Amino acid sequence: MKVFTRCFLVVCVFAVSLFVLPVASADDWNRKTVVTFSAPVEVPGVGAQVLPAGTYVFKIMDSLSDRHIVQIFNQEENHVYTTILAIPNYRLQATDKTVMTFKERAQGEPEAIRAWFYPGRQWGEEFVYPKSKALELAKISNEPVLYTPVAVADVEALKTVPIEAVSPAGEPVPVTEVVQAPPVEVAKLETLPKTASYLPLLACIGLLSLGAAAVASKYST
Repeated sequence: MKVFTRCFLVVCVFAVSLFVLPVASADDWNRKTVVTFSAPVEVPGVGAQVLPAGTYVFKIMDSLSDRHIVQIFNQEENHVYTTILAIPNYRLQATDKTVMTFKERAQGEPEAIRAWFYPGRQWGEEFVYPKSKALELAKISNEPVLYTPVAVADVEALKTVPIEAVSPAGEPVPVTEVVQAPPVEVAKLETLPKTASYLPLLACIGLLSLGAAAVASKYST
C-alpha cells in the first residue's frame, strides 16, 4: 500500500507539471500568416515579382537582431515565390488581426507591399526594395523607402547586404526616418525563443518529485 502511495504521488506531481508548462506555437514562432489578395501585388526580394490576386502564406525564415528574412509561399506551401529582406518596424498599438500596408503606385500599376504586422505584436516587417524600385516608390508615395544599394542574387546575401533609405528627392536619409526601433524591453520580450525543449525542466521536476516521494515515505513509515 505504501509503495502504491509513493508511486501515485510521483505520477500526480509529474502530471501537474505537464499541465502548467507553456505550450510553444510553431505558427507564432515563424509568424505563419495566410493572406488573400483581391488584386495583383508587387513584392521585393530574391525572386521579386508581381503576385496575381490569390491566397499566399507569409513566414519568417530567419530572424536576426536587426533584420528579418521573410518568405512568401503559395497556398500549399510547396513553392516559394520570393524571399524578402525586412527590418522590424515598431507600432504603438498592436491589433488582433494581420495588417498589411502598401506603397502608392502610379495609376494602373499594382500596389507594392510595404509592411506586414503579425496579430498581437507591436512590431512588424518593413520590406526592403532594390534601389531603383525604392526611388520610384519614394517619389510616388512622397515618403522615404528602404533599399539595398547592391543587387542581391541569393538568400544568403540578404543576411549581410547593407540597408539604406532614399527620400522622394532621391537623397539618402537615415534608416530611422523609415522605421522606428522597438523599445529594448519589447524587443527582448517578443524575440525570446519559443521552440526550446522543456525536457531539462521536466527532468528537474521528476527528480524533485522523487525527492518528495522519498520524504513522504520516510515520514509514513
